[in-house]
Amino acid sequence: MTLLKAVLFEINGVFLNDTALQFELIDDILLAENLRPTDRLYRDSSLGKSDRRCLKENLALRGRVFSEVQLDSLIQQKSALYQNKLREIKPFPLYEDVVPLISAIKLKNIPVGIVTGYCRADAEFILQQAQLDQAFDVIVTADEVKTFKPNGDGYRLAIAQLNQKFPDAQIQPENCLTVEDNFHGIQAAKSVGIPVVGVAHTYPFHMLQRCSNWCVDYLSDLELERIDPSLAPPAEVLK
Repeated sequence: MTLLKAVLFEINGVFLNDTALQFELIDDILLAENLRPTDRLYRDSSLGKSDRRCLKENLALRGRVFSEVQLDSLIQQKSALYQNKLREIKPFPLYEDVVPLISAIKLKNIPVGIVTGYCRADAEFILQQAQLDQAFDVIVTADEVKTFKPNGDGYRLAIAQLNQKFPDAQIQPENCLTVEDNFHGIQAAKSVGIPVVGVAHTYPFHMLQRCSNWCVDYLSDLELERIDPSLAPPAEVLK
């Protein structure tokens, strides 16, 4: 029996329904540089990538090469625009089953963490707006790793940080569960050996089902006892 010792989440597309806004802002940046906006094919292939990688690839496809300092400036511009746009959206575009799921996991005393392609400023802003800023034991963003999804370094760092915080738990990848909504995120987690639940927020169920360990339509459908039967409710509760 596998003991579930940690659950890790992406924010974009898993917690927050903001994928369209992300691409809108990237297009705004490209247009400001007198470059054509992204096309549908590139959008599909870039889901799950960090802002730095998306911008770098978009610029390269248009024959533009920016230094890391210039990319930092663009990312800061996008972050400011993104946070301002989110403040204007009412209600805040958090999926309604996020808070109940996090609460249920924490009631089972299972550590929870974030591994996200957002920069840290955006991740912290979102969690504050969602009133979840104190809910997570570790938060790994695109600012903390040199290579991000589909590379698994973000997940490796999250597990290392969890083991620093909970040394007696001896958390291994197979003791974790991650929730992703796109192919790059799923690939990153599986490359480290972490079981993955795909949530069909961004892609159809049947597409995620092919590459994740299992798939759910909604976060409320997630059953932790599928990986750790000891988490199932007592028999008398089920009656």
